[in-house]
Amino acid sequence: MEYVSNLMFWISNGLLVPVIVGLLFFFFRAIFMLGGLFNQYMSRSKQDKALKKSLNELDKQNISTFKSILEKTPSSKFTIAALQLYKEQNSAIHRNRQISEFEINADKELGKSKVLIKFGPILGLMGTLIPMGPALVGLSTGDIGSMAYNMQVAFATTVLGLCIGAAGFILLQIRQRWVVSDLTNLDFISDLMTQYKNETPCNEED
Repeated sequence: MEYVSNLMFWISNGLLVPVIVGLLFFFFRAIFMLGGLFNQYMSRSKQDKALKKSLNELDKQNISTFKSILEKTPSSKFTIAALQLYKEQNSAIHRNRQISEFEINADKELGKSKVLIKFGPILGLMGTLIPMGPALVGLSTGDIGSMAYNMQVAFATTVLGLCIGAAGFILLQIRQRWVVSDLTNLDFISDLMTQYKNETPCNEED
């Protein structure tokens, strides 16, 4: 049993360096993603300013002219997806498929934030528990310096892991609201186009 315990102890200690490397990787990734979120926020502010009034006034009578407004709006994933709905060969089924693809791609983007939420605290907890063993050994042998160092590592990894998880949570909440808003508007545009084409069958022939 002692050999098994020693083996587990060596394995856990060997994982400390990969855990710290993983924490640093996700920490800098979280900072990079937060910077990208700010850029997305600025571009969405311009998009909302350009489209909000038009979307509120949109109905089946002016749905055909809304395309020109989208083309003048700063390019984004939403405007690209909305313009694809205007392809003449698209039926309601094709438009639903395009919206589903938009949702799938958006879910992939949200997955990056979910990874931070899950792996940040997990790696932080591992980085907390792994140094506790050597710290207790140092305490039992009277090596206060070793114990203090390992406790410092344990606390630092905990804080880093929680920061990563918090950043991921913020990113996920904001981006989820954006995705829901975009999907709602895409469904609205698609439904109006379906209604418009059903009431003007000649458009289908064109």
